[in-house]
Amino acid sequence: MSTAALPRRRVLARIRTSRAPLNLLCLAFVALVVALAVLAPWLVPHDPNAVDLGNALGGPSADHLLGVDASGRDTLSRLITGARTSLLGPLGVVVFSTLAGVAVGVVSAWRGGWLDSVLSRGTELIFAFPGMLLAILVVSLYGEGLTAPVLALAVAYLPYVSRLTRSLVLAERERPYVAAYQVQGHSAWQICLRHVVPAIAPVVLAQSTINFGYALIDLAGLSFLGLGVPALTPDWGRMVFDGESAIQSGYPLSAILPCAAIVLTVVAFNVVGERWADQVARRDR
Repeated sequence: MSTAALPRRRVLARIRTSRAPLNLLCLAFVALVVALAVLAPWLVPHDPNAVDLGNALGGPSADHLLGVDASGRDTLSRLITGARTSLLGPLGVVVFSTLAGVAVGVVSAWRGGWLDSVLSRGTELIFAFPGMLLAILVVSLYGEGLTAPVLALAVAYLPYVSRLTRSLVLAERERPYVAAYQVQGHSAWQICLRHVVPAIAPVVLAQSTINFGYALIDLAGLSFLGLGVPALTPDWGRMVFDGESAIQSGYPLSAILPCAAIVLTVVAFNVVGERWADQVARRDR
C-alpha cells in the first residue's frame, strides 16, 4: 500500500467513526417511533378525540404535558396516536411498491426483448407523472381516506424500485452461479426466487427504507391539504393543518410538535436507509 493512500484511509475511517453516533441515534429514534405507534392505545394519557372547548389552546400543565389544541384535545395523546396512522400509510406504500417493483424489475431484466421494452416504457411513463398529483387525482375521485392515496403513491413509487431491481438483476444474472444452476436444469423462476431475489434484497430494502421517509412526507402533505385521513383521525399532517389557526392565535405548540415529529422521523429513516446502503456497498466490493 502506498504512503499516499494511508492518510486518505484514515480520513475515511474517521468520517465513518464520526457518523456512528448519528446512525445509532437515528436507529434508536426509529425504534422509539415504531414502539409508540404499536403501543399507542396503552400509552395515551387521554382520549385523543375528546373535545374540551372550555380548555382550548391551553398550555402545558400537569394534566396535559404538551398542552391542548384549538378544540381542547390533548396534544400528547394525538401525537402518540398519530404516529400509528402516520407510519401505517407509508408502510403500505413501501410494501406495495416494493413487491410490485421487484416483480416488474425481475421479469423485465430476465425475459428481456419486447417485454423488457414495454415494461421499461411503462415505468418511465409512470415516473414522469408526479406522485402527489396522482394521489390528489385519485383522492378527488374516490374521496378522503388512507386507502386511495396509499395505492396511488405505491404506483408512483413503483418505478424507483423496478428500475433499481432491473439493473441489479441484469448484473446478477451474469454471475457464474446462475449459469451453474441453468446447466443443472433449474427453471428461471427457481433461480430468481431462490437465489437472485435474496441476493439483491438488501439493496432493494435499503432503497425502500429511504422511500418510506418520502412517502411519509407525501401523505402528511395530503393530510395537511385535507385530502388524506378523515378530519377526526389523529395524524401528524392533519395536526399541522388543525394547528394553523392556533399559530395565528399565538399558540404554535400544537402545530410545531407534529412538524418536528415528521421532520425527525423522515431524517431518521433516510439516515438509516443510507447507512444500510453504504454497508451493502462495502460488503459487495
